[in-house]
Amino acid sequence: MGKIRVGVLMGGPSAEHEVSLKSGEMILRFLNPEKYAAEGIVIDKKGKWPMPLAAFKKRFDLAFIAMHGEYGEDGTLQKILDKHKIPYIGSGAQASEIGMDKAVSSKLFKKAGLQVPDFKVVSVGKRIKKYRLSFKFPVVVKPSDRGSSVGVSIVNNSSGLQRALKNAGVYSKNVMIQKYIEGRELTCGVLERGGRLKALPPTEIIPSGSTFFDYNAKYSAGASREITPPNLPAEGIRKIQNIALKAHEAIGARGFSRTDMIIAENPKSEIRNPKVYVLEINTLPGMTETSLLPQEAKADGISFPELLDAIIESALR
Repeated sequence: MGKIRVGVLMGGPSAEHEVSLKSGEMILRFLNPEKYAAEGIVIDKKGKWPMPLAAFKKRFDLAFIAMHGEYGEDGTLQKILDKHKIPYIGSGAQASEIGMDKAVSSKLFKKAGLQVPDFKVVSVGKRIKKYRLSFKFPVVVKPSDRGSSVGVSIVNNSSGLQRALKNAGVYSKNVMIQKYIEGRELTCGVLERGGRLKALPPTEIIPSGSTFFDYNAKYSAGASREITPPNLPAEGIRKIQNIALKAHEAIGARGFSRTDMIIAENPKSEIRNPKVYVLEINTLPGMTETSLLPQEAKADGISFPELLDAIIESALR
């Protein structure tokens, strides 16, 4: 049997273009050369491909999407690949679109019985309106359909809200205002392996010098402390993993995902059954040297090449 021909799609017209290039380079470095004939395909910042899609289909058996944010993660690229009948890793177009839209996915999480922070979505135009909220400050303001924490602010009062809305509005016309939950920030990956979904060991994220896991903390070495697995009782770990599995299934994700959560500050008596809020799901988690999904897989005894194998196998199944 010959090698599987893999085109690693990277770059793209997204605020996360550079991160995508890092993910793509990491994937190319660790794909097993005995199994795969892999090649990087860089899509430029205007969305232009270096080759026609018909040529890509002829040249490769599979597209490994190493892209984040708009175009690569929001269903746009998935629809293009579906149209040309090109197999690709990860979630389909609909689940990708839902996963990128924090408001839509939050509604589905709630419908699945998961807890989400109170939120309101507003459309930001040239004039920033004043909004009444049904919940108290502090709040988190973020673009409703962007990733990697770009344009995200924590706001303590109404005057700061206007500034934060303007900042988030640079990235998206739809902005989510979400109740800020004080607590411990965690994330938990889900991986399909051998036809079965498996929740990986969760990670607690402790940003250094920032109040939340922002863009810098995500992609700069040493910008955050990450503890895998976190210091929680076994019951707490299982609860986090079950929530990640439910979130994955709630949006119809495929192959792999990573769900971000907050454990609310609780009395010590509640630590075995913590109150956990789901913040968002990532249908194409980062694959850089500092990325969390590879760290969680490693903690579960899955090497980076084995992680890539599982992702590719689930796409070709």
